[in-house]
Amino acid sequence: MSITESPVAPKSGMTVGRERKLSTHSDTLYRGLIIVALAFFVLVGVYYFYSIIDQSIPGWKAAGFGFFTGTTWNLNAGQFGALPLIVTTLSTTLLAMLFAAPIGIGAALALVYLVPRRLQLLASSLVELLAIVPSVIYGAWGFIVLRPIMLYHVEPWLQRTTHNTWPFTGVPSGEGILLGGVVLATMCVPIVTAISRDVFEVVPRDLIEGAISLGATRGQVLRRVVLPSCRTGVLAALTLALGRALGETIALTFVLGGVSTVPKSLFSAGATMASEIASALGNGGALGDSVLFCSALVLIVIVGLVNYLSRTIIRRSQRKFQ
Repeated sequence: MSITESPVAPKSGMTVGRERKLSTHSDTLYRGLIIVALAFFVLVGVYYFYSIIDQSIPGWKAAGFGFFTGTTWNLNAGQFGALPLIVTTLSTTLLAMLFAAPIGIGAALALVYLVPRRLQLLASSLVELLAIVPSVIYGAWGFIVLRPIMLYHVEPWLQRTTHNTWPFTGVPSGEGILLGGVVLATMCVPIVTAISRDVFEVVPRDLIEGAISLGATRGQVLRRVVLPSCRTGVLAALTLALGRALGETIALTFVLGGVSTVPKSLFSAGATMASEIASALGNGGALGDSVLFCSALVLIVIVGLVNYLSRTIIRRSQRKFQ
């Protein structure tokens, strides 16, 4: 052994035992903290759902099954038919996703595979900025900027082009389901784009290069290699955007018109369950608030069903590609 080398002294049995004891204590403490955090989360979740169900019981007793079938909603008059709210909620959400899904996925593909690298950072930053913009700003933008455009240009053009056939019937007013769907789509597109972009970026380059070496065009690579391998992540992005669309409140309060009637066309004004809860809570007395909690419970069930269906599709997709 040279002079510069120094043997490593073996640890004594007392030192090793002390380290093992400290490690055991730290593992026990860490496990205990995790269990406490989980128990706290479960208790808060149970209390949250219990309180909503408890608050909604007087409303269910007063409204009955007519809550789902009634077409008249007036809390002050004791009319609790929530069918207009349910139809408007589903209509605006479906319309928003019809716009947001193809635009968001297409934009994500362009950001990853088509946009030059020197522009990717700028475009990605813009997408992330749009994803975190508060909904009240989207609502004000929709009411002040988009509403006149819809009123004087888009809705009359749609009516002339379709010869006043459904769903473009009625008198254009600017406000309504069409404007609400467009505003919701504008809010959902950045979410779909940002998450899908992250998913597309982790596609193995070997798959893409292999498809190109076999003679596939760029479009074929995107359609037959990238999208099929990322369907689980894309579906998760769409589910997250769908959840935001279903629960959006302030933005739709600006642009829907606040009329609680069953919509007859895309030009009809309306109100969603979330926007009605925000605008009417505390104005209809104790019974009216309880009925609003019924709406909240129904909205939670709808979101839960959507989440369950998406998870089922994801599991089946994963089993298919295993």
